[in-house]
Amino acid sequence: MAVAALAAAGLPGTASARTPDSPGLPGPAAVADASPALLTAMGRDLGLTRAQARDRLVNEAAAGATGGRLRLALGDAYAGAWVRGAESARLTVATTDPADIPAIEAHGARAAVVTHTLAALEAASAAVDRAASRTAARTTAVDAPVRYVDVRTNTLVVQAVRPAAAHDLVVAAGIDRALVRVETSADRPRPLYDIRGGDAYYMNGSGRCSVGFAVTKGTQQGFATAGHCGRPGTTTSGYNQVAQGSFQASTFPGRDTAWVATNTNWTSTPYVKGQGAANVQVTGSTQSPVGASVCRSGSTTGWHCGVIQQHNTSVTYPEGTISGVTRTTVCAEPGDSGGSYISGSQAQGVTSGGSGNCSSGGTTFYQPVNPLLQAYALTLKTTTGPGPGDPGEPGEPGGTWAAGTVYAAGAQVTYGGVTYRCLQAHQAQPGWQPPNVPALWQQV
Repeated sequence: MAVAALAAAGLPGTASARTPDSPGLPGPAAVADASPALLTAMGRDLGLTRAQARDRLVNEAAAGATGGRLRLALGDAYAGAWVRGAESARLTVATTDPADIPAIEAHGARAAVVTHTLAALEAASAAVDRAASRTAARTTAVDAPVRYVDVRTNTLVVQAVRPAAAHDLVVAAGIDRALVRVETSADRPRPLYDIRGGDAYYMNGSGRCSVGFAVTKGTQQGFATAGHCGRPGTTTSGYNQVAQGSFQASTFPGRDTAWVATNTNWTSTPYVKGQGAANVQVTGSTQSPVGASVCRSGSTTGWHCGVIQQHNTSVTYPEGTISGVTRTTVCAEPGDSGGSYISGSQAQGVTSGGSGNCSSGGTTFYQPVNPLLQAYALTLKTTTGPGPGDPGEPGEPGGTWAAGTVYAAGAQVTYGGVTYRCLQAHQAQPGWQPPNVPALWQQV
């Protein structure tokens, strides 16, 4: 598939996450509606002033969109992207090909030339996951429970309670040891089962979990949540004990995805419950880069923020291994499971599990929302207006669909001679052509 050419204009050598050749990306006015609760939580958890928090939202939205476009343009040489600085003002994009440096710098990002492609590291990670899933290695995997690609160090990290367990797992996977860095850690992640929070719901009249994000499937309303909360057919009632709906699909382990279809007593709304029960609007689901801020909502510990550490992380819980989750510094405790992770106004994922707590600090993992939506052909419920950190200019109405473009809800494109209307704000990816993703596009 042809990819739009990299812009020739720019400021080579700069490292700003806000690229000068992207006039559609939001300025300070675009975050004027940022929730005071969101800014307060970012200040508390990330040590930011309110002005820094606003700037960070703008920069991270721009970096997410720019990083996504560069990933498509660099192709097989792409090795990851991350932001740095209190305001996330410095975007770095890694490549294995030095010839890519001018193109990266033309987008206002710093280029890093590394040894291993992201695809190679992710293939090694997948091999370790397969080894961890084999019966003979399951006990070993429990002692080396977290694996992820660290794009900043260009390595596959295996965190282990016993370093010998990490070594055994790598040997069982049959991968090049030079790709791997072992970190000793006492963390033993677990799903956050005990008490469920956020806008709580009850499963079969007993345990509780949290609503992740409101969704629709055609005319059916419902919500996305964690797969470990229930199986297909599990009935739910709402926070007020009123009959609510039932699980339609669920995957756990492997992934941690599920969705619940609700009855007519319940209406989907495009909001996340913020601090003090304030509404935080959801305008899309553009993925934020490594280093970006992210906030989580849960009833046990409330509204907390932190930083995205790695995407595509693998975790071995006692129940089995899940892959493709994102690792963060946001704290959580039992009862926060299933709840929402959001960067600015962009939905990121639903709480899976973690370690530590919100008194001494912790590490958590979320199931990214975009794969969940794609797996079940769901449409995220969003507001129609711009939100804090909105990722940028939608595709031109009537223009031709192109991977890497950020489309706003309501934007119209043509593909194969047919006109489509965007149902959910997103950044288009290869394979997401309008006929392939009815959850994102509707034929006009």
